Amino acid sequence: MFSSLVLVGIICLSSTEPLKRHKRAWIIDSFDIVEEHPGPFPYELGQIKLDRSYLVEFMLKGKGVDEDPKGVLSIDSSTGVIKVHRKVDFEQYSVLMLTFQARNKSNLAIDTQLGMEVNILDINDNPPIFQRKVYDVTINEAAKQGSFVVGVLAIDKDAAGTLNSTIDYKIISVAPATKNTEFYIQDSGAISFKGCFDYEVANKYTIIVEAKDRGEVVKLSSTATIILNIQDGNNHIPVITGQTGSGYVVEGTKGISPLKIHTTDTDTRLTPAWRVRYSIQGDKGGHFSIHTDPDTNDGILTVIKPLDFEKQAEQKLTIFVENEEPYFFCEVKAKPADGLWTVITNPSKPSSINITITVEDANDPPYFPDPKRKVNMEENGVIGAFVDRVTAVDPDTGRPHKLEYSIEQDPAGWFRVDKTTGEIFVKEALDRESSHVTNGTYTVTVLVTEKDDHPPMTSTATIQIHIEDKNDNVPLLKENMVSVCQSDEVSSTEITAYDPDGDPYSGPFSFEVIGDHKDKWSFDPSHGNTVHLVKDKSVHASLYTLILKISDKQGRFVLQNLSVAACDCAVSPNCLLQRNTQQTVGSGVIGITIFAVLMILASLLLSLTCSCGTVKSLVEVDNVLEDALLPSNIEKPGTDCVVPTILLKKTSVSQSKEATLVNNGVQQTSDIQQVSSNVIATQSLPVQVDDRWSRGRSQYSSEKQAWMRKQIQYQSENHYQGSTFSRRNSQRRKSAYFITRSTLQSLLSQRLHSIQSQENELLDYEPQLYTFEDNSENFADLDPIDLPSNEFDPELFSDLGPAFKHLASICNPGTMSKTEVMKNGTR
Repeated sequence: MFSSLVLVGIICLSSTEPLKRHKRAWIIDSFDIVEEHPGPFPYELGQIKLDRSYLVEFMLKGKGVDEDPKGVLSIDSSTGVIKVHRKVDFEQYSVLMLTFQARNKSNLAIDTQLGMEVNILDINDNPPIFQRKVYDVTINEAAKQGSFVVGVLAIDKDAAGTLNSTIDYKIISVAPATKNTEFYIQDSGAISFKGCFDYEVANKYTIIVEAKDRGEVVKLSSTATIILNIQDGNNHIPVITGQTGSGYVVEGTKGISPLKIHTTDTDTRLTPAWRVRYSIQGDKGGHFSIHTDPDTNDGILTVIKPLDFEKQAEQKLTIFVENEEPYFFCEVKAKPADGLWTVITNPSKPSSINITITVEDANDPPYFPDPKRKVNMEENGVIGAFVDRVTAVDPDTGRPHKLEYSIEQDPAGWFRVDKTTGEIFVKEALDRESSHVTNGTYTVTVLVTEKDDHPPMTSTATIQIHIEDKNDNVPLLKENMVSVCQSDEVSSTEITAYDPDGDPYSGPFSFEVIGDHKDKWSFDPSHGNTVHLVKDKSVHASLYTLILKISDKQGRFVLQNLSVAACDCAVSPNCLLQRNTQQTVGSGVIGITIFAVLMILASLLLSLTCSCGTVKSLVEVDNVLEDALLPSNIEKPGTDCVVPTILLKKTSVSQSKEATLVNNGVQQTSDIQQVSSNVIATQSLPVQVDDRWSRGRSQYSSEKQAWMRKQIQYQSENHYQGSTFSRRNSQRRKSAYFITRSTLQSLLSQRLHSIQSQENELLDYEPQLYTFEDNSENFADLDPIDLPSNEFDPELFSDLGPAFKHLASICNPGTMSKTEVMKNGTR
């Protein structure tokens, strides 16, 4: 193909401007290339000519030149001839877009620029291609004619909308060819069938389908294979072939299988077309069920509800069988040229069998025709009164049994039953307020037993006895002790009563105060279940016992005592709580005191059983605030017991008398400027006169002083004399400190005066009222109080040594005369 294009350009310019050549641009599209041109190459496609008075140079660029597909086209720069150098595939490039330029050869200025299109002319060089070469599909044998089987689709890459890409479908072959089935394909590629499928005739079809285009020069085509699998349908009904089993069932039993039904089916095994299900007709009482054995297709008949021989000795049933998949039937009657064929589909009747089940007689338990009865009885009625009669029936009419009645459930033991007739009588008086009665109803269960059968058969009947209420109870107070606040005004507290009887024999109640206190105590209101007990303002704080008259709605009343505690609510909001707490606290203090006394006795016993060594090390005692320490390390043969000593606390003496120090036989003198916290160390339990203990009773203080004097006497005999006046073993004495008689007298005098002053001050305090919470855990922090039970014996002073006679006179001046005191003081 060759074409030529001559371009003539005339440019008109105004006279004021010099003439100039301007670039011009056109689009030309008259060039075509036939797809897959056989050549030879290169060949001329066309020529572009320009009418110029000067020489021009031609250039071509774009697709097919310097862009893909490269090397297809070229242009002669001098003549403008365009040449084709190789084939072009339409399916890849349907058009080539290029740019043509003409330049002034003298100055290379662009004279002309054109947009050029080269069309690729399609040829029928592509056959239709199926999406899949093989289609594998499955269809059920029972499918109806005209049903969609499979759809095929082919694609042609030639130009769309041309004959080269227009496709026609055709079924080339079908194998195997059956007389009752014919396949056809529509223009869209959908394949259907006419007639009937028969799995036993053909279970698979192979169909070859062709797709061909409509090319003018040449028609191209391709094929695809369709493998159509026929799924076996239920075109054969199951047939019952027989039964096995005894066919006998004992009455009253269930869960047994008296029969088994056998069935055959020629459809494919273990498919829905082969599996069967059974149904029962004639079982009006719903006594049977039947299920299928999945391996054999047998039907197993089972009793699910007990049978009754007396009602029906035989059961006649009909068993039907059918497949899980619905049965179908298809037969071709005519094959018209147009449209679908004529077929017949008449379902057949399911297979069935008639069976008889024989019921065997068995001993049935007796039963009550009316197992639940209701009776009304009066409360506190006559003992021996008739209540009701229950009668049981023996269903074994052929062989009746002897029946005997008894009480099975009677929680309160109020009734008895005649074992022969079933008559029920009252044995004890009925009480509606009993815990065994619920909402006024009492339940009794009667048992009937077959006496001449083994094992005996039984049955029960329930009698609900509604007990009619009577006014046989009086109102009662819920609490017989209350408290009320003491004030100058009228005050009150709540009082609540109850009555076990029901309405109208119970509340609301009427309240009244009778007796000596009725003028100062009253009720407001005086009618109700809960009322206010009002105290007159003239009533003082105390514990009162009131006599209350409480009447129910029928006027039945009772006189009941009520204890009322009137107290100051500013001190305790609840007098009763205070009294209970004091009792609880008192019990706890007593227990703590007993425990403390036992601990003291144990400590004293331990101190008396310890032996004394020949050498004693210096006892180190920590300095205590305002206490004086007197360490002692006297080595002397002593008794087998440790000598208990005394602890004197919180005594301060300034500028005291001289003390005598005995050390290795040399006597030295030193002034004691300040004595603080005088203590004599001990291994036994110390006697500590404490400020906390001194706040006790005066009797306790005097008894404590008496016990202290005993310790002083014991110390003077075993320690003082041996360390002050005896020098026989002075070589073994390490160190000793002694307080002179005058210094000890001064210390004791000041301490006893302090104790007596504190005790005198205690007498001025008014007794205080304390309220303790009822919590025993709070008592753990209380200090134990040791109260010696022995009284002071004045004869104890008669055995004191001469050094302590004067001290004893200070403790108890009445025990010796002044002359004796002066005499002993000069010793």
